Amino acid sequence: MFTAQQIALIINAKIEGDASISVTSFGKIEEAKNGQISFLANPKYEDFLYTTQASVIIINEDFILKQPIAATLLRVKDAYSAFATLLHKYQEIQTQQLQGIQQPSFIAPTVKIGDNVFIAAFAYLGENVTIGNNVKIFSSVFVGDNVHIQDNTILHAGVKIYNDCKIGKNVIIHAGTVIGGDGFGFAPQQDGSFKKVPQIGNVVIEDFVEIGANTTIDRATIGSTIIRAGAKLDNLIQVAHNVEVGNNTVIAAQTGVSGSTKIGKNVMIGGQAGIVGHITIADGSKINAQSGVSKSMTEPNQAVTGSPAYDYTAALRSQAVARKLPELEKRIKELEKQLQSILAEKTV
Repeated sequence: MFTAQQIALIINAKIEGDASISVTSFGKIEEAKNGQISFLANPKYEDFLYTTQASVIIINEDFILKQPIAATLLRVKDAYSAFATLLHKYQEIQTQQLQGIQQPSFIAPTVKIGDNVFIAAFAYLGENVTIGNNVKIFSSVFVGDNVHIQDNTILHAGVKIYNDCKIGKNVIIHAGTVIGGDGFGFAPQQDGSFKKVPQIGNVVIEDFVEIGANTTIDRATIGSTIIRAGAKLDNLIQVAHNVEVGNNTVIAAQTGVSGSTKIGKNVMIGGQAGIVGHITIADGSKINAQSGVSKSMTEPNQAVTGSPAYDYTAALRSQAVARKLPELEKRIKELEKQLQSILAEKTV
């Protein structure tokens, strides 16, 4: 239970209303009940502001009320970010309560474990693993030999981390994700068969990265596949061997990135995009959903769409022309009739 005053201190908010009112849970603004806290960031939901039963509501500091409301308001610069901060704090409190090692689990004698660590039942930690402080490892997680996991990282149920990989601080890896599986490397032979190329590198995941459920990040053939600090990967993504994903880049679900491609920082990649191998994506690039990127994007902050992907603005113009094709066809036929009529008159 928290009061509006306590919450305001966490998110640096100005209070309008009863500062002593308490809340015990969160609720969507259209469904929230008495004793819950909600927020308004999207103008589409403004009507619910005047009908909700929420006790406390976080809103933007410049929002102008159209009519009085009963709830206590917490005014902030960015309501959405403030609500995210509050949820993060709530989640921290919950996870901090998890400590200790449940049984049955296997922990090799050479494992080094920091303070306030939680290891759930059926986890496996191999030889020479290092676990930092406040790390949370949930059930059925596999951590291979020589893996290093730094402070405050969370590995959800069923995560698999192969040998020699390195995970930074404040990383969240969701259920079913595989880190460090073999890259797709096969050398074609004269008889038409394929000879496996051993993948002896690793995966390095830097600080403050979040990786969604059932994503796969392959180990490098030689060297490292690297996910730079602050990157966010959605569910069901394939990152191939020796790929590098830059700082604060976000990649949506079902995207595939082929081997040795270098993606810059602050890149945004939509769902189901496909990126070929051995190319470079410049900083700040935007790749629209379902785009197929077949060559390097060398100019920063450019947007592409389509398959093969090309300039986003040019694509929109092409689409606009395509929508007018039936009308243009009709006009061309009319012009042809007029031309035929003029020619007929001249031959008379």
